[in-house]
Amino acid sequence: MTIADLKKNAQQKMSKSIETLKGDLAKVRTGRAHTGILDHVMVDYYGNPTPINQVANVTLLDARTIAVQPWEKKMAATIEKAIRDSDLGLNPASQGDVIRVPTPALTEERRKEMVKLVKTEGESAKVAVRNVRRDTNDALKKLLKDKACSEDDERRAQDEVQKLTDKFVSDIDKLIVDKEKEVMTV
Repeated sequence: MTIADLKKNAQQKMSKSIETLKGDLAKVRTGRAHTGILDHVMVDYYGNPTPINQVANVTLLDARTIAVQPWEKKMAATIEKAIRDSDLGLNPASQGDVIRVPTPALTEERRKEMVKLVKTEGESAKVAVRNVRRDTNDALKKLLKDKACSEDDERRAQDEVQKLTDKFVSDIDKLIVDKEKEVMTV
C-alpha cells in the first residue's frame, strides 16, 4: 500500500465518521417534528424487525405533528405500539388509517439533556477520527520500517494526515455547535 492509498483511505474513513455523526444528530429531537426521528424505530413486520419508513409513509402534518400512514391497514396497531415503546417519549394516536404522532415541546431540562447527548455523539465522532489518524500513522511507520518510503516522505504524510484530522475535528465541532443552537431554540 502506498502513502497516497493510506491518505485516501484515511480521508474516506474520516468522512464516514462525519456521515455517521450527521445520522446520529438527525435522531436527536428538537422542538420541531421531523420524519428522521422515527428512522431507527423498528416494527415487527411478519416476524422481521423492519424500519417504519419501509412499511408506511412518514410525513409531516404540521410543525409539531408527524403522520404515519401504513401501507397495510393491519400494521397500524403494530406501528403505533412500536412508536410508543421506543425511547423517544412519543404518544401516537390512530385516526382511521393514519397514525398521528404529536411531538411535545421540550422542557429546558430536556433541552440541556439533549445538548449533553449531542456533545457525547460529537466526542465519539472525534475519537473515531483520531483512531483513523493513529491507524494511518502506524501504517506509515510500517512502510518506513519496511523501507517502502523515505523518512521525509513518512514525516510529510504524517503532517498531511494531521491536517486532515484537524479539518475533520473542526467540521465535527461546527456540526455540534449548529445542533446545540437548534436544540436550544424554543
